[in-house]
Amino acid sequence: MTLRTMVRHLREGVKNIFRNGWMTFASVSAVTVTLLLVGSFLAIMMNLNQFAKSIEDDVEISVHISLEATESDRAGLEASIKRIPEVETVTFSSKDQQLQSLIESMGEEGESFSLFKQDNPLNDVFIVKTKEPTDVIKVATQIERFSQAEKVLYGKGTIEKLFKGIGIARNIGIGIIFGLLFTAMFLISNTIKITIIARRKEIEIMKLVGATNWFIRWPFFIEGLLLGVIGSILPILITVFSYNYLYETANPKLEDTFFQLLPVTPFIFQLSGILLLIGAFIGVWGSLLSVRKFLKV
Repeated sequence: MTLRTMVRHLREGVKNIFRNGWMTFASVSAVTVTLLLVGSFLAIMMNLNQFAKSIEDDVEISVHISLEATESDRAGLEASIKRIPEVETVTFSSKDQQLQSLIESMGEEGESFSLFKQDNPLNDVFIVKTKEPTDVIKVATQIERFSQAEKVLYGKGTIEKLFKGIGIARNIGIGIIFGLLFTAMFLISNTIKITIIARRKEIEIMKLVGATNWFIRWPFFIEGLLLGVIGSILPILITVFSYNYLYETANPKLEDTFFQLLPVTPFIFQLSGILLLIGAFIGVWGSLLSVRKFLKV
């Protein structure tokens, strides 16, 4: 394609936008509202995903070693655990370390447990981390079969519900986002389709004199691209300023909690790039869908 031809396509695409003022406004408004909702859902989903990941990364298996186990038994149990393919790390924690952790976790009330330092009733423990959080249940089930594993704790019952809840939340979020994107593509497609219907005779003549399909498509392609990009500007600005305000006001209050918002940088740049690409994509895809049926003469 020559530069002159490309300039011509660009000029026609821009002209189409101004030629169909109210329809252009309707399309841009549809994209703006849709991307504003998509941006909000993406911000929520990305933060929830980070929260879920931090929870998943903290999931571990505590293997309580039998009190009668010898050093040789302990070494054998550790070797058996490490041979499980899904296991990433195995860390030994002595019963003295376990007692100290218990005392520290209970604050002032924990001091009463200091009496047990002379005769510690706790077990030595192996802390097992899996390569994937979802492998915890499978690995724990295998470890329970080992003779020197007196007790295997991993939050049985709670972990299953946690993973199921996270999966459902992710699927619902993805479904909502795709539904919004489909709506925006449908609206842009119909807008450009009205433009094409008005120029159907012109398209037929261009086809009859030898114009290729892509020569005819390019102006509409550029029109859709511009509609999507223009419609994404306002959602990006609103989302960026809103998230920055939320981070500055809410995050300090969440410092002592398990949930932390994603840092403003690079999150806002990632989110802005995603919204811009989504806007461009739904604009282009909507235009290509609408023009295809009118190229058959």
